[in-house]
Formats: sequence, structure tokens, C-alpha cells
Amino acid sequence: MNKFGVLGILLIIFSFFSCSTDYKILESVESIGLTTDNSIKVIGETITFTVTTNSGEIITEDATILVNNTPIDGNTFTTTEIGTYTVQAKYYSVLSEPISVRFHDGSEINFVKRVLIEDYTGTWCGNCPRVSHAIELARAQSEFIVPVGIHRSSSNPADAAYDPYNFDSSALEAVLNMSGYPKALLNRMTRWQPLEQNNITQVINLTQGDNPKLGLSMSNQVTSTNITLDVNIKFSQDFENLKLVVYVLENGLIYDQVNYTAFYGGLPYITNFEHEHVLKSCLTPIFGEPIASEETKVGNTYTKSFSISIPSNIANSNNIEFVAFVTGDDNKAINVRKANRNENQEFEEF
Repeated sequence: MNKFGVLGILLIIFSFFSCSTDYKILESVESIGLTTDNSIKVIGETITFTVTTNSGEIITEDATILVNNTPIDGNTFTTTEIGTYTVQAKYYSVLSEPISVRFHDGSEINFVKRVLIEDYTGTWCGNCPRVSHAIELARAQSEFIVPVGIHRSSSNPADAAYDPYNFDSSALEAVLNMSGYPKALLNRMTRWQPLEQNNITQVINLTQGDNPKLGLSMSNQVTSTNITLDVNIKFSQDFENLKLVVYVLENGLIYDQVNYTAFYGGLPYITNFEHEHVLKSCLTPIFGEPIASEETKVGNTYTKSFSISIPSNIANSNNIEFVAFVTGDDNKAINVRKANRNENQEFEEF
């Protein structure tokens, strides 16, 4: 073969490879960013890191994570040692800005603080709409209010004080030693001073101040016949002598209400009044079910599970809600949480 034939073959080979090969020009990475799903965790929990380029491309799998200048495997980190750690990401020769993550023993967790209002009321009670109105005013100022309507006084339709939603709370009221209705109790043991609508700040103030250092969450499933409910309590300090109270409430109950107040139009008899947050059942003793002291330690989560039939006095299972709260040995509620039907909650930590 002459040299022109060899040259022609070489040209064909060069042409083939040059046309069939794709060349990718990598974008210049000038800087990278490092983020985390949570910068504060309890020891033993896991933090997950993500690395991105300056253009927003996720490059976590190709980057190296360094914790206190030591490379780790993958992009997750946990430890059993309390402390603050400096973390950086490295992508080839490019380093991210350092970030700090902290692991603690659970004592640094705070929880949303809510206030419980137990409203002792009655459909026959002409002054009771005063408290209903005051609760509406308080809830307009704060979302951290959990009301419970405890209806009194008689279950006999022939009585003048008949209430179709009457709930026997006589044992609790004996401890309160407060006669007459209405009466509203804050965090179970503190009287909301009448006239309640003029003392809204008394309620709001109880959502402020020292953190309760325990939080609640609930997960529930309600069918037409049954309730399954988990009440979870997480502790960020050690406690003793705690009790758990769990209520089943019903909303949207329509029944006429006697009214001596100027509220709700000032009508002496409010027809088709909608009664909300009505206590129908207490799943624990009314003074609470004791929680073992070994369960109430910092960093621990205690769970109480219930599986029951729908209470027979529930008119509509679609309108069920749950209230759970924890009391101390003085019977005062430390923290409280409400859950709607079929709601699965997380702890309200910060």
C-alpha cells in the first residue's frame, strides 16, 4: 500500500473517533456550600450533611466531610460525646466555610409552652357564656391555648340544671373547693379571675416565662368504632412524681344555651348554640395516671398507648379531639397539647 493509502486510512480512523466521541467540559466550581438538617442534636442522634456547588448542584456523594478536620465516611455524623464540632466539606481542592454542630444530653431542648383552660360550664348556666366569650378573646391573642369544656350539673332531663353533656368532675371540684358556676381554671389549679373577659393577660402570661422542659405529642387513628392513641412525652430535665391526664373531647355539639350576659347578641336564650371542646371521656384517672420516675429523666421519651372503643356518649366520631397534659405533685399542669382526629404530631422543640 502506498503512503497515500495509509494516510487515507488514518484520516478515516481519526474522523470516526472524532465524530463519535462526546467531550464534556466541566463547569468551574469556585465555591461550595455545606448545610445540615439540624445543627443541634442529642448524643446518639444523627446529623445529615448536604454539599452544593456555587451554582446549586448537589455534590454530596463526591465531596468529603471533615469533622474537627478529620474526614468521615459518608455524609452523616453521630457521637456519644457532648460538645460542639466544627464541620467542613471538601471538593477536590475547594473547601466550604466551616459550620458548627452541637451534641448535648437532651437538657438543651425547649418545648412550646401551652396553657390549659378547664371551663366548668353548663347549658343551663346563664353567666357561662361569659367564659366562652373570654376564651375566644384569649385565643385571638395566642395560639398556645388549649380549652376544655367541663359541663355540669345534672344528667336528669327533669332537673332545672339539666345538661345533656354533664361530666362528673365532682372529685376534682372538691379539691378545687370553689363553689358555683361558671369557673375557669388555668393549668388546672389557678382560678381565671372573673370577670374573665377583663383578665385576658392572666391567660397569656402563662404561655410565657420559664420553659416547661417537657413536651407532648400525640398520634391517633379514629374509625367509626375504635380509637388508637399514643401519647408521647419527652423530657429535657429530670422530673419526679408526674402524672398524665388524657381527655377525649367532642366539637360541634348544638344545644340551646341560657344567657344572662350581653355577649352573643345579648339574647336571654341562645338557640342552637355550638358547644366546642366538650369533655366526654377521661382515659386516665381524672387526677392523672402516675409516670414512673425512671421514665421522667432528661433525654427520655415516655409513651402511653390506648386502644378503646368510641365512647358511647360521642355523637359524631368525626368531631373527636384529644387533650393530654402532665401534672406535678401539686396537681398543676406543667404542659398540655391538643390533637385533632387522625393527627400525627411531632414534638414542638426549639
